[in-house]
Amino acid sequence: MTTVTSPLAGRAIGLAEVPDPVFSGAMVGPGTAIDPLREPSEAVSPVDGIVVSLHPHAFVVVDDQGHGVLTHLGIDTVQLNGEGFELLVNKGDTVTRGQAVVRWDPAGVEAAGKSPVCPVVALEATADSLSDVRESGEVKAGETLFGWQ
Repeated sequence: MTTVTSPLAGRAIGLAEVPDPVFSGAMVGPGTAIDPLREPSEAVSPVDGIVVSLHPHAFVVVDDQGHGVLTHLGIDTVQLNGEGFELLVNKGDTVTRGQAVVRWDPAGVEAAGKSPVCPVVALEATADSLSDVRESGEVKAGETLFGWQ
């Protein structure tokens, strides 16, 4: 069982509330989403593992069981071309749960006309393989979002 923890502080809202059909329809995979606090912060790794994909607006960490977790910082934020995002690790790095991966400002994303909502998705998973998915309530970075069989 992999425990996936929140990369950010904010409010859990569930994927259905994400203003993007690819995420809200769980086409990328099941999971949940965080509506982040509107303050500069660091997005942290939701699992122990290796950074296999790293962009200013999104990253994937794969744990030792082969579970890949996507953290997507905001919606359509790829269009910001990295502006307002600072990478704190490199692709291929081994990271620990809670380690800072990207520094960003959700308020800046919102000011640029994008949603700062952050999907946290279990890649190549089925909805049946997740348990205890948080879809409401305040969350702190490092608190459990869901379990993954």
